[in-house]
Amino acid sequence: MSVFDEDLFLQGLEQRKSTLGAEYVERNLAAADDFTRPFQEAMTAWCWGFGWGDDTLDAKTRSMLNLSMIGALGKMHEWELHCRGAVSNGVSKEEVRAIIHVIAIYCGVPQGLECFRVAKKVFDES
Repeated sequence: MSVFDEDLFLQGLEQRKSTLGAEYVERNLAAADDFTRPFQEAMTAWCWGFGWGDDTLDAKTRSMLNLSMIGALGKMHEWELHCRGAVSNGVSKEEVRAIIHVIAIYCGVPQGLECFRVAKKVFDES
């Protein structure tokens, strides 16, 4: 029995690959085992199918929101991944900088510095 809607999963899989890169997503799904696979499938359907599938906000705007929220949470591994995705979705270096300024103002300078450190790595590698 599936824990998610197949159509949402397929829609989410397409969006997830578009934002994060097909190779990353396929590698992530291939590494899933019986323990983690249900979460990977449900997250792909719910986050990427339902959440990102709503056409009210475009992918660039969603990426900008994600950078803000994930930065506020201090989840830097995810922030790096979503920073790369944001660039793929058309977020400019200047826009990333402005987002980090807001993170630093509302979440503290140390968190802003962490975001700058990771963003510099992302931009240096692209």
